[in-house]
Amino acid sequence: MAMTAEAITEFIQEALPGAKVQIDDLRGDGDHYAAHVIYEGFRGKSRVQQHQMVYQSLKGRMGNELHALALQTSVPD
Repeated sequence: MAMTAEAITEFIQEALPGAKVQIDDLRGDGDHYAAHVIYEGFRGKSRVQQHQMVYQSLKGRMGNELHALALQTSVPD
């Protein structure tokens, strides 16, 4: 079963309070998304650590309900 963009956003914002999240459905199939997450808590962390934080927020749904997520992370200006 596919995930909605809204559900992805909710999981990320629940785990990373204050994060700004933009989700785009790349194919319109509910399985392939791109996400841009801006979060102050990423400051001082490597890109790998930032991505791990986002993946952890999805609580094991990557590869199951969520097939593909192209991820871009950054800190606020």
